[in-house]
Amino acid sequence: MTDVRYPQPTLPDNDRIARIQAACPALEPLFRGHAEQNHVPGVAYGVVAGGELIFSHSFGVRELTTQAPVDADTVFRIASMTKSFTAAAILHLRDTGNVRLDEAVAVYVPELAGLRYPTADSAPITVRQLLTMSAGWPQDDPWADRQLYRADGAMSAFYRDGVAWSNPPGMLFEYSNYGYMVLGRIITNVSGIPAVDYINRELLQPLGMTSTFWDPTAVPPARLAHGYRWEDEQWKEEVLLPCGGDVACFAGIFTTVRDLARWVHFFLDAWPPRDDAETAPLRRSTRREMQQIGAVDVPELKIPSDGSPPTMSSGGYGFGIQINHDGQLCSVGHGGGLPGFGSQMRWLPTYDLGIVALGNVTYAGYRKLCIDALAQLVAAAGLQPRQPQVAPALAAARAGIIRLMTTWDEDVAADLFADNLLLDSDAEHRQREVAALVARHGPLHSEGPFTVENWLRGTWRMAGERGWVEVSITLSPTVPPRVQEWEMVSQFEEEGA
Repeated sequence: MTDVRYPQPTLPDNDRIARIQAACPALEPLFRGHAEQNHVPGVAYGVVAGGELIFSHSFGVRELTTQAPVDADTVFRIASMTKSFTAAAILHLRDTGNVRLDEAVAVYVPELAGLRYPTADSAPITVRQLLTMSAGWPQDDPWADRQLYRADGAMSAFYRDGVAWSNPPGMLFEYSNYGYMVLGRIITNVSGIPAVDYINRELLQPLGMTSTFWDPTAVPPARLAHGYRWEDEQWKEEVLLPCGGDVACFAGIFTTVRDLARWVHFFLDAWPPRDDAETAPLRRSTRREMQQIGAVDVPELKIPSDGSPPTMSSGGYGFGIQINHDGQLCSVGHGGGLPGFGSQMRWLPTYDLGIVALGNVTYAGYRKLCIDALAQLVAAAGLQPRQPQVAPALAAARAGIIRLMTTWDEDVAADLFADNLLLDSDAEHRQREVAALVARHGPLHSEGPFTVENWLRGTWRMAGERGWVEVSITLSPTVPPRVQEWEMVSQFEEEGA
């Protein structure tokens, strides 16, 4: 037991891409029904797997007057999905040694040095708290939407004027666009160039996102989706909100299904952890870090009035990324909404599967739709998540335990066990426990798969003539790893064998 190599988890399906593609056309009724219910003039969506946009579809129009159709190259505003780009730029600055996430924000934005805190014992807000929406600033979507035009000088005046607090800093998650405006200022001040230029240079250009824009006037008019709201039983065109300076970092980006698929793959490609060379503009461990909960959202239990089963949702906010678990699937992503536009990107890291959806009506409400679409693809294509692989040390430990359960050998035990195991229950009691199980079930032999939880823990079945024994082991953190826990549970009485 000296081999401590760590094999990476693998996807068990060889033909999974073909099966996903075969299931994609059945998504159209979901998206058409949603578009009709929410009065979306034009819709474009796509499915990402295996490093590519493997399916895209669109319907409706990008502009009502000309009835110009939508396609995968139509440029939509993605609003708050911009935050993931801003967070990635901050992490890039962190990785290059230029920003400290637990530093007080005022170190990087001097205008906030005079910020008055809501309580005398409040600690200064940090960069990390801005990233995770836990600075104590209020939810501000309607107000923030109308600030996109503001230039940097106007934002500096805002910062000097102070902030109204909804909570003390560092206490709770609350969605704050204002915090991401400040993050934009940090990027500018630290990098020495405008934040949007830094994001272009360090992220968009290396990823080949050539159809992604900050300035709507830079978008070819024949590709730009016009935004609408549904009011008085008709569509009314929204004035396209212009972008100012750093403030654009909370909601300024325009992009396409094709480019957004690259961004989703950028995050999916961070999984699983592995030894491959780094090739992306942000290291894989940093991209995984962005997809971890930094501030927990309040879990939600919904009991439908129609008698259907209740649903549970939990999750939180990472770095410019939302994480959601509905009891079945853990999805990661972000939505966006501004006057005239609604969008969503959502992916399943353990399935290497993502979806993007863009529409040109205010907010559009795509989050649940995309989660439902991913669940439908998983079910229809019969997908399985990445499976942990058996580490050599764990395989050797299992073989040793199987040997002890058939013929006890003191030398095997001495080599196999961590120093705590026989102190917790000595060799005599372990042997008596095995003998009692053999008396109950008959001679035991290994049967069925080795269910691996991680590199140091697994479970398998030892079958006998009468029922079986569920065996589980956990290895120690030592080098080499040794068995620190060994449990055997009889399945004789429970199964009535």
